Formats: sequence, C-alpha cells, structure tokens
Amino acid sequence: MAPAAPSADMIARFFGTRTELASAFAEHLATTAVERGLLGPREVPRLWSRHILNCAAIAPLVPSNARLVDVGSGAGLPGLALAIARPDLEVSLVEPLLRRVTWLQEVAEDLDLPNVTVVRGRAEELPTDWADVATARAVAPLAKLTAWCLPLVRPGAALLAIKGRSAAGEVQEISSLLPSLGATSWRVVEVGRGILEEPTTVVEVRKGADGAGRARRSRGGSGRRH
Repeated sequence: MAPAAPSADMIARFFGTRTELASAFAEHLATTAVERGLLGPREVPRLWSRHILNCAAIAPLVPSNARLVDVGSGAGLPGLALAIARPDLEVSLVEPLLRRVTWLQEVAEDLDLPNVTVVRGRAEELPTDWADVATARAVAPLAKLTAWCLPLVRPGAALLAIKGRSAAGEVQEISSLLPSLGATSWRVVEVGRGILEEPTTVVEVRKGADGAGRARRSRGGSGRRH
C-alpha cells in the first residue's frame, strides 16, 4: 500500500523547496526500508503523518548551522528528515546495526545529501562536547537517552527526544535523576500544533557546563545497548 501523501502545500510548509527530496525519502521508507526490516509494512499508509512530518516538525527547535547528532537513527527518523528540511545542518546519523547503516548510507547517497554522515557505533563510543544538538526517537527511556546523549553535546546545548503522550509523566518520574546526568533544565514542548493532525511531543533536556563528566560516570561500564 502506498503512503497517503499530504498536499504539496503541506509538505512545503516543512521542507520548503526540497519537497521532491522529502518525497524521495518517503519512497525509500515505503519500499527498501520495509523490505530490509527497518520499518513495518503497517506503517506505510501513515508514513507522512506519523513519521516524516512528525520528525520534520522539530526543525524550529534546532539552532541555525548546527552540528546535529541523531542517536539510534534507524530508518533516518528524525535525522534524515531534518537533514532534508534543514540543509544548513551538519547531521551525523549514529546507528550500531550494520544493515541499518548500509541503508542509511545508500539513501543519503541517492538523495545527494552532502550534509549527512553515517557513523556505525554507539553513543558512548563517540567524542564528547562536540554537537550543538542531539536528537533521538523511539530509542530508549528518557533517563537512558539523557545519559547517552548529553555527553555528546557542548555545554548549554540540548537533547531533543521525540516522545509520545506520556512524555510529561516520564519527565516527572525521573526529574530528580536528571541533574545527576548533567541536565540543568528540561521541558516538554509540542510542535506542529494547528498544522499536524497530532502535534509532535518533544522533551528538551539542556546540558550544564559540567554535564559531560557526570553523565559519563552515571553510565559507567554497564554495556547498555541501543
């Protein structure tokens, strides 16, 4: 079943003049991503509403000309969607599984996205304090995401974790833990309200000046997988 594409005007609201690239990405998701097991076939009819636009909606939260690291990128959500919507970004897609890495590389090459780099590995294997923003979607609970992602961003930068309707409850449950992971502030933000059928819920966790060390120590040598 083909994905139900929104109007050209709707796509342009998120992708500007790069609507053709966004449509080509949707085609990859509907075909090769499903064939290789990166996306379930039941997701195809709602690729745009549930996945592509849901991810592109967070673009206004990302600073201009930022270095963005997308942790657990999977099928390029949100990393590839943001790289298409925002050609000013330098996007690193981090993914440990080879078959996903191969697919991401093929799609980035096919779409001719020079602002995308695909990295096979885990967040804890990357250098610290280098990205301007980290993103993640459907990767892990917020406490784990914070521990994995805050060390990667520079002091004062943030993790943008796309979450569901239970985001506020999850934040409340771990609010006492977040400072020990290097966070100085956090909030739940809805983006795309009035445009999308269901707005995107994002948890923004901002890193303090000395957050990297605390977050690294909190993970220790646990060998967590993501």
